[in-house]
Amino acid sequence: MDKYNWNLKDIFETQDDFYNAQMEIEQKLKKIQTYRGKLNESSDMLYNCYREYETALELYEKFYAYGMLSYHLDMANNENIKLYKTVESFRVEFEKFTSFIIPEIMKMENERILEFINNDSRLQRYKRKIEEILENKKHILTEKEEELLTNYSEIFGGMENTFDILTNIEFKFGKIKDSKDEEVELNDANYTYYLKDKDRRVRKDAFSLMYKKYSEFLHTITELYINKVKEDTITSKIREYSSSLEKAVINDDATQKVYASLVEAVNKNIHINHNFMSLKKKLLNIDEMHLYDIYVNPIEIEEDNISYEEASAQIVDALSILGEEYADKLKEAFNNNWIDVFSKENKMGGAYNMGVYGCHPYVLTNFMNKKRDVSTIAHELGHAMHSYYSNSNQNVIDADYTIMVAEIASTVNEILLARYQINREKDKIKRNELIYELLEMFRATLFRQTMFAEFEREVHNKVEHNEMLTAEDLNQIYYELNKKYFGNDVVIDTEIQYEWARIPHFYRPFYVYKYATGISAAVIIAKNILEHKEGYAEKYIEMLKKGCTKKSVELLKMVDVDLEDVSTYENAILWMQDLINELK
Repeated sequence: MDKYNWNLKDIFETQDDFYNAQMEIEQKLKKIQTYRGKLNESSDMLYNCYREYETALELYEKFYAYGMLSYHLDMANNENIKLYKTVESFRVEFEKFTSFIIPEIMKMENERILEFINNDSRLQRYKRKIEEILENKKHILTEKEEELLTNYSEIFGGMENTFDILTNIEFKFGKIKDSKDEEVELNDANYTYYLKDKDRRVRKDAFSLMYKKYSEFLHTITELYINKVKEDTITSKIREYSSSLEKAVINDDATQKVYASLVEAVNKNIHINHNFMSLKKKLLNIDEMHLYDIYVNPIEIEEDNISYEEASAQIVDALSILGEEYADKLKEAFNNNWIDVFSKENKMGGAYNMGVYGCHPYVLTNFMNKKRDVSTIAHELGHAMHSYYSNSNQNVIDADYTIMVAEIASTVNEILLARYQINREKDKIKRNELIYELLEMFRATLFRQTMFAEFEREVHNKVEHNEMLTAEDLNQIYYELNKKYFGNDVVIDTEIQYEWARIPHFYRPFYVYKYATGISAAVIIAKNILEHKEGYAEKYIEMLKKGCTKKSVELLKMVDVDLEDVSTYENAILWMQDLINELK
């Protein structure tokens, strides 16, 4: 097995095992159905149902991961497409066969459920999940309604799937000439790298060609996106939430105060982002700084060419501050095919981690020997280590940590790696280059994602108030936000109005704000770790082990972070100002 590729045999040895697992899950789902209408009878019935659900879910996680990971390795391969369609279709079946559990618990008197939990120690294993159902009682529909929504869930997901196929497979952006005057095919995977090219002509050409393609399909993408927003807002009303934002933050295990505090703090301190833009312009030494200029590192003295082996050694050394066990597990990830490293034709673009309960996590990257790629691997391994600790210490139901905390471990890793690189760099110019990269990562995560969050909030709010939105309306909203966030030192090119159309996360409503809250929490955590605050690293690892056994806002208080407090975000932004001063 090539060390640069995933070993999916760690999940299932053969495809026959995959399909055998499907049949085994089907049998388990039939067994679960025998408890339908009986959960109120006794604590024994309730426990046995949950126990069967837990064992089915453990196997289903492997089944789903195998199909999805296979597909992402080659999205044009017919056999892989079949695996993907199989798991997507079966996901609906799994949810349909288990959808009765929550409505039945909802029908039960609270006193009876609490009596079951208090008198049957076995139910302590599922106490958190059951209590969560009771808390959300008013948002749960009848059994028939829940089943109906489940049956439609695959159709609801069609907007995102169509967008992915359109932009990842069918879009052909065309060719540009690189800095060596050689023609290269532009795609989503290499676009970011051309925006960082020292040759301004290359940056401008990539920028223009990318948004030319999106402008050509703008009305199609608008229809997809607005329908996704409508689906989200209608579901929110059906479930009796005050808004789609309230539904999102409750499902995230957060609060509307978290969202509001983030946006308030960023808007109050947006001048710090403008300060960084002003510094960028001076460093680039240009009369006009355009949006296609902001991603290039003006201090970079030579194009980096970092081998994967160098990257892995740096990451292990930098993160060893988190303890010997953490470092050893990272070595295992690098040496045992946890990571699919390099870009390949029809492979999924970008990078992600998929935690697989009962197996190790799987990390996808498209490594191109750049500094940013090293940071990307460290980021995704943060997710992977979070999955490892959570899966190793919780049952499959409680191991699934919430999206609210999902981006924290990953970003802590990025910051620890960056400070490690900065502190060990002897060359002053290279050191400045690294400080700049850390600043840019923070800007792109806090300010850019909060800008996305403002865009989503405004669009959803207008749809909820029955305003008809056209492609031009979305363009205008997005363009004005760019003007506000970048300030007077940046020329806001008209092409940027189309950028909203290429953001896949918008098909997961109100997802992006968690990147911004995550980096704010990560800054505080990383600072405490780097300052060797007594017992803090151990406290942090303990938090990672908790999965979702505590509410996210409370979980983060274990490491002295309060996401509802405006000062949390202001302190993170002040850390950015300190970095700007350090660079100056």
